Amino acid sequence: MTLWLIVRKSLRQHALSTGITAVSIALATGLLMSIVSVKEQSMRAFTSVNGGFDAVMGSRGSELSLVLFSVFHMDQAPGTLLWEEYEFITGKANRRFIQRAVPIVVGDNYHDFRIVGTTAEFFEVPYANDRKYTLTTGGRIFHEDAQEAVVGSYVAQKLGLRVGDIIQPYHGLSFDPTQKHDVDYLIVGILKPSNTPTDHAIWIPLSGAQNMPGHSAEKATDISAILLQFNARSQAPQFAEMVNKNTRDKTVAVIAPTVSRFFSRFQWLGTVLGGMAGLVALVGAGGILASLYNTMNERRREVAILRALGARRGTVFGVILAESATISTLGVVIGFALYYLFTGVAAWYLWDSTGVVIDPRAFHPILYVAPVCIIAMGTLAGILPAVKAYRTDVAANLIPQT
Repeated sequence: MTLWLIVRKSLRQHALSTGITAVSIALATGLLMSIVSVKEQSMRAFTSVNGGFDAVMGSRGSELSLVLFSVFHMDQAPGTLLWEEYEFITGKANRRFIQRAVPIVVGDNYHDFRIVGTTAEFFEVPYANDRKYTLTTGGRIFHEDAQEAVVGSYVAQKLGLRVGDIIQPYHGLSFDPTQKHDVDYLIVGILKPSNTPTDHAIWIPLSGAQNMPGHSAEKATDISAILLQFNARSQAPQFAEMVNKNTRDKTVAVIAPTVSRFFSRFQWLGTVLGGMAGLVALVGAGGILASLYNTMNERRREVAILRALGARRGTVFGVILAESATISTLGVVIGFALYYLFTGVAAWYLWDSTGVVIDPRAFHPILYVAPVCIIAMGTLAGILPAVKAYRTDVAANLIPQT
């Protein structure tokens, strides 16, 4: 008990240096844990989001752009496909591969939210673990020959849209108030939240998107991409390789591997940020070392008095180590608060911009590995000052210095 009273008194006497050191350790702990956790959660979340489809076919171009455009409603379409391509994909020759093929057309928006033309079959595909899209009370899926729309939950919440409202699309993927189409769409359904990019789009019949006023009549039957579901998921890479090698005008991208390759491109960024967090942790440990070591000159008489009162050398050694361990632990505790703050902001940003959800409360091994390592490193930083205290000459330091 006496040991901890001494530790507490010492930390209070050096509150400023203790606080600064603890904050630097907190930043290192919070950054390191959030970088690793958010990176791995994001990768799992993005690779698992596919709307129930295995691959996407589009015009020749980047596989990544095709996936981002078709699945995540980001980026630009590489080009368009002729309607005959869809008929070929759904034909008898491909039935041994293809279970379901759903065309999409994208070229318009409503207040910066993309309008996607598709068929009602899109909503019949389970988007995750046999879960299907459902509608709020009073809603239904659009009729494919009507000017009707189904609105994603996030769009409805953000724009205050309800069943029965009328919207007028705008040309292009970015909102321009001068590019309004002279056509009305009746909202007949609002999707319940699915925590997928589907929540961030407005869905209309395929023919409506193809024949939108102002679009080229020559390309009225063209489509932007085809979402593919295979009889067996293992068939997707084989089919993609066959199409990509034997055609010059089409690209098939298998969704999960394409997203994984995208994240692997940024592996270096996670390494750099993790290294920076490690450096901050080292600075914090160095702060503990410098703070305690420098104060030892001031505390030589205090240490000598403790020894004269019967404290053993080991006790004095333990006091200094306990101080360094306490500062490290305090930093780690604050670091957990910063971790939940950082991951909460990252989770909100991902959901707000893409519809992809990560959980700040999800467990990851880094949540105990990082704190244990940082506390150990901080405690070890106290060894040198502890050795100095251990070697303090009692007789020479009992007399007050003048």
